[in-house]
Amino acid sequence: MDLRRPIALLAAALLAAGCAEVDSAVDQASTATDKATVCAEALGLADLDPLVDPERLRARADDKERRLRELADSVADQDVKNSLLTMADSYVEVQKERFEDLSIVAGWAKRNAEHVDALREACT
Repeated sequence: MDLRRPIALLAAALLAAGCAEVDSAVDQASTATDKATVCAEALGLADLDPLVDPERLRARADDKERRLRELADSVADQDVKNSLLTMADSYVEVQKERFEDLSIVAGWAKRNAEHVDALREACT
């Protein structure tokens, strides 16, 4: 009986299994990098200066809301996605509120800090 054929098939199967493991590891590393990239950009978007012209404030909030939603669409991690969408919703609030009232600014800033903390938690 010639054993070369079964040994060759076994070697091919082991090689294929090894390649699948490598592909899986590469995919996991790519996902982690994507998550880290998304988190870094989102945390960089978290600021907003309420002491600027109200129209400019609304425009910046609109830009941040849009970008946070784009980032949420691009990340697989559900906790990060949910945090990004919550932050995006908070920027919708900015677009609707009268930010001339300092109590509104203070309330939004407190909620936004909590949202940023939740994002940091989801990103780790």
